[in-house]
Amino acid sequence: MTQETLGYVKLEWTCPKCNNRNPGPEKTCLSCGAPQPKDVQFVQAESQELSQDETLKKTAEAGADIHCGFCGTRNPAGATICSQCGGDLKAGIRREAGKVVGAYKPEPAKQIACPSCGTMNPETALKCTQCGAQLKLEPAPAPIPQPAVSPFVANRWLMIAGIALILLCICGAVYFAFLSAPREKQTGTVEDARWQTSIAVEQLMPVTFSDWQDQIPQGAQVGNCEYQVRNTINSEPFGQKYNKVCGTPYTVDTGSGVGKVVQDCQFQVLAPYCEYTGQQWRVVDEAQQSGSGSMPVYANPQLSANQRLGRQSASFLVVFQTNKGQYTYTVHSLNEFQQFQIGSQWSLNINSFGDIISVEPVQ
Repeated sequence: MTQETLGYVKLEWTCPKCNNRNPGPEKTCLSCGAPQPKDVQFVQAESQELSQDETLKKTAEAGADIHCGFCGTRNPAGATICSQCGGDLKAGIRREAGKVVGAYKPEPAKQIACPSCGTMNPETALKCTQCGAQLKLEPAPAPIPQPAVSPFVANRWLMIAGIALILLCICGAVYFAFLSAPREKQTGTVEDARWQTSIAVEQLMPVTFSDWQDQIPQGAQVGNCEYQVRNTINSEPFGQKYNKVCGTPYTVDTGSGVGKVVQDCQFQVLAPYCEYTGQQWRVVDEAQQSGSGSMPVYANPQLSANQRLGRQSASFLVVFQTNKGQYTYTVHSLNEFQQFQIGSQWSLNINSFGDIISVEPVQ
């Protein structure tokens, strides 16, 4: 994906001594004056004002700050000597950078009124900016959670019903299999061997298709076209129509107290998708024929100049005569069908439904 920079925002860090939230570029706490620890984490401010300010941009693009290895003072990227103690920053610790701190939220920060003077302050502030009064009260103790009702007990009847239904289905399947199994054998004589054949009549007809413009066959009559998304790529296509699709902007910690707001974008390449008319063989009729005997016959219908014969199919049925009456047996191939000669005897396996399950010739 292509990453685009939208602007820059000041991040915040929380002082571990007094819990005051401070702007990211500040190297010491604005409330108690404590220095920023090297392991402190930058987070998003409640109110994020996107900026194109060159100073913020230079700070962010310069890279992560360095904490002096001797006194811990935070120094900007590119510095070689500590601004506090003059120590060589080669022994310093560079802050981590590149971490996503969250989605960019342009909404204004929530404000709360000071209980002493009424001045509005950011919700994250600990002390009033006007009178210095404490804004945060001690949180009330959390209520003692009550024991939850066991889901198993609450749903025991539903579970019992489900188990009963499963058992019922299993019993039904076993019973059906029992009835479908061979129950008796009878000897049957082939009384008739019937067949039915079908052959499709196809006609060359104009048909409307749709495809990308550069895939349409030569000579086809092209109709309406409209641009549609053909594929998606990560870089901007040149000389082509496209839609630019970007995700939700998010903030990346640059390690300098300044966050870079970026978004990931892809490009939907557009191309003309068109209707066109072409010729195709379509089934317009079925010619059928039926009869008896071991050799089925296919119909030979009269065809016009733009017609042809298409797919062929056949079905086969054998009629057996037994001392308990007639049974029919469906055969699925011509080779198998031709084994059932009129007058030949077969051993029939019959189930409880009166259906022939399998047959074998009488030796």
